[in-house]
Amino acid sequence: MANNTEIDELAHAIAGAGGGALSMIVTYPLVTISTLAQTKQKRQEQRLKDKAAGKPVNEDDNYDTNIIKFVQKNGILKLYSGLESALYGITLTNFIYYYFYEWSTKFFISRRPKHSQQRGLTTIQSIIVGAIAGIFTCIGSNPFWVANTRMMTDKSNESKSTLATLLHIVETDGVGTLFAGVFPALVLVINPIIQYTIFEQIKNVLIKRGNKFTAGNAFFIGAFGKLIATSLTYPYITLKARMHLKRKDEKEKQEIEGKKEESMVQQILTIVREEGIEGLYGGLTIKLIQSITTAAFLFYFKEELLSGSVRLVEIFKLLKLKNNGKK
Repeated sequence: MANNTEIDELAHAIAGAGGGALSMIVTYPLVTISTLAQTKQKRQEQRLKDKAAGKPVNEDDNYDTNIIKFVQKNGILKLYSGLESALYGITLTNFIYYYFYEWSTKFFISRRPKHSQQRGLTTIQSIIVGAIAGIFTCIGSNPFWVANTRMMTDKSNESKSTLATLLHIVETDGVGTLFAGVFPALVLVINPIIQYTIFEQIKNVLIKRGNKFTAGNAFFIGAFGKLIATSLTYPYITLKARMHLKRKDEKEKQEIEGKKEESMVQQILTIVREEGIEGLYGGLTIKLIQSITTAAFLFYFKEELLSGSVRLVEIFKLLKLKNNGKK
């Protein structure tokens, strides 16, 4: 296969989107359980508000973060609530991310002196490339992740499509809610920056030593990078998940009471004050297992799919040339 710098960024985007979708399908039950653990306190607060308002409340928490108990109460299919929106989200996320990541990578490499011996990105270049790709990605895919969180934590057993959930959010909470959590998501751009910087630098070391870079290498290096990145950024991951659950009536109540919306730092301090430091790290173990496993499979599947994606892009280009020739 050609060097990665010679491969069309569209091929990387297609391979990344496909790899992301496959990895999500494999690990989705862990995604559900980790999200429920992160938002448990938020759901408990909502139940108390419903009770005080005289609304019917199911005191039994159907969202036990123990997988066995969860399945016993809700059935195994409940572990896959929101999978549709997650697949949309992860496919779009990875398509955008890998496209801009490879585009930015080519930009830096094309501006090197011809005599340069540097084969991959430097650490600083990896950080800049990751930031560019991450910013485009988190804004474009945020509505799907808001819908996904709502679908996972929905107390009813009604199954809604992603589109229906998105429309319901817009109707009841406003369009702005689709971008709830986008600021912590922008902060979380540092997560893939850390992950991909570690990945690129270890990959460069292997290639310099004359080793062939395989899908197996990608699996383990991707897992290691995600372990470091998730451990460092977990409080913001928790905050983003909770912000996805914030309802319109809560925002209106704050406005009536003359309260300003808390900044991200203030919200983190509120969680610590009310729940202790462990409130920021609810479900960390599950999240680490889920994130590491998902990342490992993502990198593995992407490397495996890349050859096919290259051929697919070449076919598209040939068809385009033929169509242009007929005109």
